[in-house]
Amino acid sequence: MNRRQFLQTSAGAGLALCAAMPASAPLVRGADKAGRKYRTALVGTGWWGTNILREAIWSERCEVAALCDVDQAELQRCLGEVKKICSQTPRLYHPDHREMLQKEMPEVVIVATPDHWHPLIMIDAVKSGAHVYVEKPISHTVLEGRAMVKAARQADRVVQVGTHRRVSPHNVSRRKFIQEGKAGKIGMVRAFVHYGGGNEEPAPNAEPPKGLDWDRWCGPAPLRPFNKKLHTRGWREFLDYANGTLGDWGVHWMDQIRWVLGVDAPRRVFSAGGRAIRGPAINDGKVQTTDAPDHQVAVFEFDGPQGQPLTVTWEHRQFAGNGAEKTHPQQPVGCYFYGTEGTFHMGWLDGWTFYPVDPKKAPVHQDAQLHEPDQQNIRELWADFLDVIENKRRPVSDIEGVHRSTTMALLGMLSLKLGRSVNWNGAKELFVGDEEANKLLRREYRGPWEYPEF
Repeated sequence: MNRRQFLQTSAGAGLALCAAMPASAPLVRGADKAGRKYRTALVGTGWWGTNILREAIWSERCEVAALCDVDQAELQRCLGEVKKICSQTPRLYHPDHREMLQKEMPEVVIVATPDHWHPLIMIDAVKSGAHVYVEKPISHTVLEGRAMVKAARQADRVVQVGTHRRVSPHNVSRRKFIQEGKAGKIGMVRAFVHYGGGNEEPAPNAEPPKGLDWDRWCGPAPLRPFNKKLHTRGWREFLDYANGTLGDWGVHWMDQIRWVLGVDAPRRVFSAGGRAIRGPAINDGKVQTTDAPDHQVAVFEFDGPQGQPLTVTWEHRQFAGNGAEKTHPQQPVGCYFYGTEGTFHMGWLDGWTFYPVDPKKAPVHQDAQLHEPDQQNIRELWADFLDVIENKRRPVSDIEGVHRSTTMALLGMLSLKLGRSVNWNGAKELFVGDEEANKLLRREYRGPWEYPEF
């Protein structure tokens, strides 16, 4: 039986649309509820994957065919959430996403695993014929991202990335404001994330919980001993599986800067930072700490819009939390665009505010427009995803553009690792005359996994 026959048979069998939705549940705007329904599968059933799946269900355009995770506890928790809003019971797969792709043949796959698994699962999914919604950052290394773009294009599949700030109504209006020149010429952008914290105590290693396939969780990355600091959400601060705050939070802001100003790739990058407060990382076989930097500054030099140079800086800190730098009572995060007509602040919970150079002019402000839970705009991004599948265009958060944004963050991490500046050729995706740096664009996979090559 081929894919087309399988899908026709499934439709004929009457797989029900998830219909037991609470009356207050938000719907995707413009969704044709009587139209095409997509067999949808989620790989990575944790907190954020469940947020995405919830919006897919509420769109009334998706049949939840399958859930897949290496952790049976997460699978059951997500299944419970699905049953709260949906009459359908998806099939559960543990731990192999490839078995799920082969047996279920989903038309849409959501990839919401830890970062180090994004490339292989996305590539397998598009090869199977599915369109993919993959979380950011798209990859752990630069050349994985290149392989993902090529795989999407070769398979002619839509790949939308979860940079939902591209569709936030207040971010869209911010982009229009700046592109219309109301902030003047932009010469510098400062992006920042400053949360509190401080010293870190090591935690003892332990046996993985029952139902968690830890070897599979580590997958192509190094196999560390299981530790509660890693699973379920702490992995973002372990460099074997993610790229710290710059690789996580930073991708959102790097993407916004590129998207708003229309710049492609930096030509020079320098970064400094470390673990001044948390101290040296520990992984001695008995206990572990995180190993990502507790503070970092990165500088990116661009050939900016209108031909003038553009300097972008990133800074994060996980200590000295206080109100001195907060732009919102809960949020010391955002970007400052510095222009000849004033300073434009793009926040998260606080929307945006423009402060004119002319003191006689009042600031201009727009509130954020976000959805619960977790103050996001997945709904609008999912609507764009479905529209793109049906109308054959590139999505607003297309894999290629967000690959560039992910690369920008990864270049900052590589400069930090090297301890020096690097010169980047964005067109060739190589460092200029720097073999030491070019070797860091990929890493060796743990067997039997093979690094994707295209």
